[in-house]
This record gives sequence, structure tokens and C-alpha cells, in this order.
Amino acid sequence: MKYYIITGEASGDLHGSNLIKHLYKLDKQANIRCWGGDLMQAEGATVVKHYKDLAFMGFIEVLFNLRTILKNLSFCKKDIHSFSPDVVVLIDYPGFNIKIAEWAKQQNLKIIYYISPQVWAWKEQRVKTIKKCVDKMLVILPFEKDYYQKWNYKVEYVGHPLVEVIEEFKINNRQWTTNGQRTMDNVEQATSNQQPPPYNCTTARKS
Repeated sequence: MKYYIITGEASGDLHGSNLIKHLYKLDKQANIRCWGGDLMQAEGATVVKHYKDLAFMGFIEVLFNLRTILKNLSFCKKDIHSFSPDVVVLIDYPGFNIKIAEWAKQQNLKIIYYISPQVWAWKEQRVKTIKKCVDKMLVILPFEKDYYQKWNYKVEYVGHPLVEVIEEFKINNRQWTTNGQRTMDNVEQATSNQQPPPYNCTTARKS
């Protein structure tokens, strides 16, 4: 399958990289094109826009970069159309991604939203757009499932991706500790087998 993944933040790059890793395990023929960062690229995806070029914080910065944002939206739509993916996967980044979701729905593309915008905290009216445009919402916080249920919108709770990151870190850390201890044991053994150099009284007097 062909996947087009969009995120515009460092956290999305992290979560997107883990998603891509699993996609390749499940779909050996996966063709993944994305907006993301170095972590997603390291997992084998083709990155067409780096999140560092997309991060505009605050009203003033957004206002000053409005032309760039509009150009990015236009480019994204054209790139999706050219790539013709089987599914578009949106990761958080609601200001941009919800606009893409609205457009993609008009193109009859399948849309999956991974990591819901925090609509329960602000801009709650976005739920109406999400219901219309998003085929599947994957949420990471337990209460979000109940929240969306109030809007009569069925979502799937998949757990927080950082849990997996922490578990992987623990595994890698244990492996590092084991390998590191084995290395230290080998070094200690090697040095203990070495005989001390013979005492040279001439050298000792010179020092």
C-alpha cells in the first residue's frame, strides 16, 4: 500500500517513526511518503517536507508566514494528488492537518487521524469537521474515547506511543548494560592475565 503521512512537529516525528516501523513490519511492500523529520526518514520513509520548515509558533509568527503556510498547503495537496496514496495518515498538527483532511475527503481519499487534536481543551467545534472528514480516529488518552462518544463519533483507543518508546529504551538500556559489563569483564580479565613489566632499576633511577 501507499501511505502519505503528515506531521509538523518534533513529537510527531517521533510518533511517526514508530508508526512507520510497524507499518513496514505489517506491510513489506509499503511505500511511505511523508512530511516529518529525521526519525521518520531513518525508518525508511521519503520525507518531502521537514517539520523544522513548518513550525510557526504564535499568532504573530503565523501572520508573518501566512504566505508560506498557504504555499505549503497548496504543495501538499499537489503532492498527495501526484502520489495517489491508498491512505492519508495525519498526526496531530491540527491547524494544517484538518485543512488537508477537508480537501482529501473531497478527493475520496481514506483518512486516518493518529493522535487527536486537543479538541477537548480548545476549538471544540473542530469535532464537527473531524466527524465529516476523518474515516478513523486513533486516540492515545483513555478519556478521549468517552469524550468523542458524547459527540456520537466512534474512535479507537490505541494507548500512548511514549509507553512503547520508554519500553524500547529500557530494553536497549538493559542490552547496553549487559554488553557493557561483558566488555568490562573482558578488559579486566585481559589485564589481569598480563604480567607486570620487569623492574628496571636503571629506568627507575632516571625517573
